[in-house]
Amino acid sequence: MAKRDYYDVLGVARDADEAALKSAYRKLAMQFHPDRNPGDGEAESRFKEVSEAYEALKDPQKRAAYDRFGHAAFEGGAGGGPGFGNDFASAMSDIFDEFFGMGGGGRRPGGGGGRGGRERGADLRYNLEIELEEAFAGKTVEVRIPSSIACEPCGGTGAKPGSKPVPCRTCGGTGRVRAQQGFFTLERTCPTCQGRGETIADPCTACGGAGRVTKERTLSVNIPAGIEDGTRIRLAGEGEAGSRGGPAGDLYIFVSIKPHEFFQRDSADIYCRVPISMTTAALGGEFEVPTIDSGRTRVRVPEGTQTGRQFRMRGKGMPVLRSAQRGDMYIQVAVETPRNLTRRQRELLEEFQRDQSTDTHPDAQGFFARVKDFFDGLSG
Repeated sequence: MAKRDYYDVLGVARDADEAALKSAYRKLAMQFHPDRNPGDGEAESRFKEVSEAYEALKDPQKRAAYDRFGHAAFEGGAGGGPGFGNDFASAMSDIFDEFFGMGGGGRRPGGGGGRGGRERGADLRYNLEIELEEAFAGKTVEVRIPSSIACEPCGGTGAKPGSKPVPCRTCGGTGRVRAQQGFFTLERTCPTCQGRGETIADPCTACGGAGRVTKERTLSVNIPAGIEDGTRIRLAGEGEAGSRGGPAGDLYIFVSIKPHEFFQRDSADIYCRVPISMTTAALGGEFEVPTIDSGRTRVRVPEGTQTGRQFRMRGKGMPVLRSAQRGDMYIQVAVETPRNLTRRQRELLEEFQRDQSTDTHPDAQGFFARVKDFFDGLSG
C-alpha cells in the first residue's frame, strides 16, 4: 500500500513552520500512543506513521529532499549511497549528465572512472536500532558488515601476482574511442576496457581479475550519549573497496531508536503520561515514576488536579549531544474514571453527586450554563 503524504499524516500545510509541525506531532502522538490505546493495532500503526512523518519533516535537509522527491528520498539500499533512494540518485545523476553534457553513459569529469580503472568504492548503509536507554548513556557497538575488500594476493590490481595490467589495445590507453560519421566525430567509452584504459592479460586467480573479494568485517561504532533518532554516523573509508586499487567508499550508520514503554522523546526532553485515580486527583497525593537514568522520582499531586496537568522535573531528560547539559522530564497526569464499582462505592458517589455544589465542578457548571443560554437564545 502506498505511503500517505507526510504533511497529510500530520495534518499540516506544506509551508508549516517548525512550531506547527511540533504541535501537530505532540497532539497526534498523545492521541495514538500505545499506552493510551492498549491492544489497538490500528492506533499503534498510526503512532508509528506519525512518528515517521515528524522525523522526516523536522530536519530541514530531509524535508527539502522530501519536498522535491517524495518518499523516494528515503528509500535507500545497502549500497545506494547515504540515505537516499534510487529515484533520488537517478534524478541527481540526470541533473549532472545534463549539466556536463554526458548523456549516453559517458563518464563525468572528476567522477569515479579514470585512467587505469582506479574507481572509488561504493558507499554502504547500515541501519542500527538501539534502546532509548542506550541513546541516553551512549555505547560502543560492534556491527558486522558484508562488503567488498581489496584482494590481498594481487593488492587490488586484479592482475596475477608478478604481472600487471597492460594498456588497452583498442583505445591505446585513453579509455575513449572515436568514430567518424559524416562531418561529425563521435567519442564514446571504450567497449573493451570500459573506460579504464587498461586490460588484464593474466587475471588474479583469487579474485578473478576484479581486484576485490567479498568478506564480512566486524567494526566498532561509538554511539555518543544523547544521540537522536535518525542520526547518520559516517565512517570514512569503511565502505566497499575501490576498483583496481582505488580508494574505498564510506560507511554510513543510520541510527533509529525503539519506542519506549513509558517515555516519549522530543529533542532532549522526556515526556511520560501517568494515569492517576479520581480520589488522588481530588484529594491530592503522590506517586513514584522511573527516570531515564534508571533512577526514580516522586511527584506530588495537589488537590483538585485536572487531566493534562504537567509536572516538570528539571535535568531529568536526555543529555544534550556533546554537552554536559540535560533536558527536562515532563510528567502529564490523566485522571482515570473508576470502573466496576461495588454497591457501597456507587452509593458514596451518588451521595457525593447529590451534595456537590458549583464550587466542586466550576468548569462543568459554567460550560452547561453557557450551553443553556445558547439554546435559550435559539428558541427566543
